[in-house]
Amino acid sequence: MATPPVTELSTRARDIFRLVVEGYLTSGQPVGSKTLAGDAGLNLSPASIRSVLAELETLGLLAAPHTSAGRMPTDVGLRLFVDGMMQVAEPTRQERQAIEKRLAAPGPIEAALEATSALLSDISGAAGMVMVPRKEPRLAQLTLVPLSATRALAVLVGEDGGIENRVIELSAPAGPSALEQAGNFITARLAGRTLAEAAAAMRAELATGRSQLDAASRDLVERGLAVWSEDAARRPVLIVRGAANLLDEAALGDIERVRQLLDDLEDKQEVATLLEAAREAQATRIFIGSENRLFALSGSSVIASPYRDREGRVVGVVGVIGPTRLNYARVVPMVDFTARSLGKIIG
Repeated sequence: MATPPVTELSTRARDIFRLVVEGYLTSGQPVGSKTLAGDAGLNLSPASIRSVLAELETLGLLAAPHTSAGRMPTDVGLRLFVDGMMQVAEPTRQERQAIEKRLAAPGPIEAALEATSALLSDISGAAGMVMVPRKEPRLAQLTLVPLSATRALAVLVGEDGGIENRVIELSAPAGPSALEQAGNFITARLAGRTLAEAAAAMRAELATGRSQLDAASRDLVERGLAVWSEDAARRPVLIVRGAANLLDEAALGDIERVRQLLDDLEDKQEVATLLEAAREAQATRIFIGSENRLFALSGSSVIASPYRDREGRVVGVVGVIGPTRLNYARVVPMVDFTARSLGKIIG
């Protein structure tokens, strides 16, 4: 049966569903009919409440972990609540000032990113995550050194003095002169650009046919630039703080889930790939439980928001990860405000 929108639930069902979800998010425990019957606002008998709970369970919005236990929301139910019923609690003026003050402390940008991750952990009571802006070096020099008939070593020197080496697999044998010509061409014409800018400009020039390079050197230029463009895209840096928060009292009864989550967090490349999905979002994204492949087994939720530089370009993502019983109403606006605050100091 398809999950109905909130508007198709009866008023009684909406009220009971909301109380179950809010009770679960507060305590982390299933909510029973006797507890709900004690709510003065419902004015219903336990039998009537049990009937509605059974209806909500049939719709896939609630589940009973044990026969005699109360109900807790499913991932589908949490999504329905978050999208259609949740009333967010915007940060107070004092909270906003405290966040801005903490992020604006003197020091390098790396310190601000570390502070952001720790801050998000404190706010959520879970683990805070920050995907660091990619550092794209600007070219100063590129040299291609022959290793064998079909391999070459590309040595990139950035304007900041940094040096990186990459091995290039050649599509055809290339002599020292072709390697030197390609390296000189890149250095002379593209110095001062980022790798992404260099690759785009070079391909545009080669496409016009105005380049004096021969076919072998053109191929080397493409490979020399692409090897770094590809690598940069695959190496996001992730800062995770507060993983110890995941080991709270409620987690002790489900230690295997927490172990799975901690194992997942160790694979920072996979986590960063998930956060990449939030880069193009206009607002904070929420991934609940089985909605994302990475954390499906641990039953965890991720709240993530992109942060931008002063020119409006997305440069990274901030977020929190924890059990699905996160306090979404409080954490979502906090993550959003933290992302905007971090963007102001990124420059």
